[in-house]
Amino acid sequence: MSTVDEAAPGQEWRKLDKRTVLVTALVMTGVATGAGVPTAVGLSGAMGVARALAWVLPAALLLIVGGTGGDYVRWRRTRYRTGPERAELHTGLLLVKRRSLARERIRSVDLTANPLLRILGLVKVRIGTGEQAGGESTLELDPVTRAEGERLRTELLDRTPAGTAGAHRDGMLAALDPRWIRYAPVSFVAPLLGGAAAGGVLQVSEWFGVQHEVLDWIGDRFRDTSIPMMIVVLVVAALLAGIVGALGLWVEMWWNYRLEREPGGTLRVRRGLFTARSVSIEERRLRGVELVEPLGVRLVGAARVDAVATGLAQDSDDQHADLKTLLPAAPRAAADEAAARVLRETSSPTSTAALTAHPRAARGRRLRWAVGSALVPVLVPLLLGLLLASGVLLTVAAVCAVLLLPVAVLLALDAYRSLGHGLSGAYLVARSGTVRRSTVALQRGGVIGWTVKQSYFQRRAGLLTLTATTAAGEGAYDVYDVAQGEGLAFAADAVPGLLEPFLEK
Repeated sequence: MSTVDEAAPGQEWRKLDKRTVLVTALVMTGVATGAGVPTAVGLSGAMGVARALAWVLPAALLLIVGGTGGDYVRWRRTRYRTGPERAELHTGLLLVKRRSLARERIRSVDLTANPLLRILGLVKVRIGTGEQAGGESTLELDPVTRAEGERLRTELLDRTPAGTAGAHRDGMLAALDPRWIRYAPVSFVAPLLGGAAAGGVLQVSEWFGVQHEVLDWIGDRFRDTSIPMMIVVLVVAALLAGIVGALGLWVEMWWNYRLEREPGGTLRVRRGLFTARSVSIEERRLRGVELVEPLGVRLVGAARVDAVATGLAQDSDDQHADLKTLLPAAPRAAADEAAARVLRETSSPTSTAALTAHPRAARGRRLRWAVGSALVPVLVPLLLGLLLASGVLLTVAAVCAVLLLPVAVLLALDAYRSLGHGLSGAYLVARSGTVRRSTVALQRGGVIGWTVKQSYFQRRAGLLTLTATTAAGEGAYDVYDVAQGEGLAFAADAVPGLLEPFLEK
């Protein structure tokens, strides 16, 4: 990365939209209100309402004025421009930052707009190179008008080769089907949100000093109920709250979803109800797709599609934005169809590849791992119960054994059935997992190396684990517990010439 101080002839510097100051003022007001109200309520009981407001209001005003003033300085000191060779951003007052990205290195231009920005017709633009350099490889324009954001995205990602127009299908590849919302409650998000809701109730009640009253109210409701039944009712209530939260989160994330291919070879995912998101993936950095089937989603015959592409993890600092997801949980047939369209294939390698089953020794390894893991919560209370002569601990051990051991065996058998690998045209396909089963279709030309791992127990069983190294996606994709001869032959066939120098004839 280099910096450029002087403007190129004919290229003008542009400023961010001045309404950024209004946005910051409104956000700071919301933050001050959210923090100030509970604080004022808590202090009013000790020092009275007037004195509590005398402490809280000046602090809130200082927060609003300070935040708004800082953003005004940022707006005055920030400018950007795009030229035929570089995109540049200059910002900062005491610490001046000058960043410049070469146009040919730019791989993504993502647009995001929260509800406030959408009301004002603004978007946040993030320009990235897809490199593992964090913020140094991105330019963030926060905010610009929606029209300016679309102009930047179109201009910076347009790489239409001469004479290729119409060679492949452009336009809509997939669109939202509202019926897909039925898969939201069976995801792992629902129980997590249920637990978060229970914790949130306790935390908020503590802020307002009424936690004991809330716990007493819950105790009164279950005064004549046994402890096991009370636990069951509370768990069901938390799960119901989690299901409602999962439905709401799905609507917020995936409403207005569209997957499109634009002229110039760019995949674009648009989605979001309140916060609109637009994620662009340049096809020339796409190395394949991954079909992901979490256990609950798989049981109802659905899957989601993720992109295997370079640089996606560094394109945004939003930890809740799943930038690699091309299609949310949808019927398996729809997921395979979307994957085929993304890869420009008549059918998806994830559905057509003839996968080779793994040896029975791989099943034995999974059974031993699963049973061993399930025995830990059984043996601990069992040993303590025997040492302390405690019937309660012995009962806990028996219940854990009855509940955990069958589940562990079923998951181990399912994990073995999920194992598979094969070749399908230009792609190598590998499948594994049970709680989260994934089937990756990786371009054979995108594999830059093989890692062969073999533990002591794998050597005794005649197994090994192959790891395909690539610059895209997770960086490495495993073929677990494959037969030794079959695995080496598979690696040699998948990428000819890469592994042969290290094999003995």
